[in-house]
Amino acid sequence: MSVRLCAKAGCGVSARFTMTYVHADATVVVGPLAMRAEPGALDLCRHHADRMTAPRGWELLRLDPGDEQPERSRDDLLAIADAVREAARPKPAPAAAQAPLSPGRGHLRIVSGSGE
Repeated sequence: MSVRLCAKAGCGVSARFTMTYVHADATVVVGPLAMRAEPGALDLCRHHADRMTAPRGWELLRLDPGDEQPERSRDDLLAIADAVREAARPKPAPAAAQAPLSPGRGHLRIVSGSGE
């Protein structure tokens, strides 16, 4: 897994935030680091994200979740456990694969690769 670095020139610190421009709303948004790098978005370290300012006439919107990860509720954990159990459950074979074909009735045949 690669570490994304701050986009500011000369800064070699790991990025923790992503800044994007919403031109239609004249808004600069600084939020949590995006899942992947996107064109037109800048990944920033905390130092540069904290000092980011919007162009004159634009609004700056900060979406800082803080350092704590959100807690999952008991219902969330049960839903995750149910989904894992469902994914691990063996799937039945399709009905067409269960019924044997009678000889000579199928549309596929085996062709030898040796030129016979």
